[in-house]
Amino acid sequence: MTAELVERLRSARRVIALTGAGISAESGVPTFRDAQTGLWAKYRPEDLATPEAFARDPRLVWEWYAWRRERVQNVVPNPGHFALVEMERRIPEFTLVTQNVDDLHRRAGSKRIIELHGNITRVKCFENNHLAAHWGEQGQIPPRCAECGGLLRPDVVWFGENLPAGAFEQALAASETCDMFLSIGTSSLVYPAASLPFAALERGATVVEVNPNATSLTPRAHHSFRAPSGEFLPALVSAVWLR
Repeated sequence: MTAELVERLRSARRVIALTGAGISAESGVPTFRDAQTGLWAKYRPEDLATPEAFARDPRLVWEWYAWRRERVQNVVPNPGHFALVEMERRIPEFTLVTQNVDDLHRRAGSKRIIELHGNITRVKCFENNHLAAHWGEQGQIPPRCAECGGLLRPDVVWFGENLPAGAFEQALAASETCDMFLSIGTSSLVYPAASLPFAALERGATVVEVNPNATSLTPRAHHSFRAPSGEFLPALVSAVWLR
């Protein structure tokens, strides 16, 4: 990192962090397109994560997400997650926007979170989008909604679906008014999330990329670091506030 970056972050009042699969992968969460294992090896994730797949075989899709949910529950937040919690404590206006559905940011202690793609630990009604406060197997897979009797499904964004109402608009507004934008562990390929750092650039924000691999954002970022977030972010927090 550079002295310029340290000073800019120390003086920043509005900061937005966008996280992608990379920060979760450091905790051991498989990325969405990683090869499936065991019973699921014969399926492509893209063929299961659609409303059409659920309508065709709801039990199959429910059980796949139950398997994924169990894998997520067996991992823990890493130092990168906790560094973002510390930033939230110290920056007057800090917004965390995540493309991840694993709930690790919330488990780490982050509070101001915009979940662009939903959350795998929640379920909702397939018919009417009612969030289910309580759900069990009820002797049926998938379980049914207590309000309307519809089948329950994971509260995640499937291919062909819109993002949660207002989520992108809130993220864009934060991007267009921030002093600094941190792009962390995201490929910058999945839209509309990938457009956010460029919106920040257009409004004059300092854009920082943290990713082991170069992306389409790399040539335009003010600072780009080829490093795991679990190593870089704690070091950045330490340099800015703890030294």
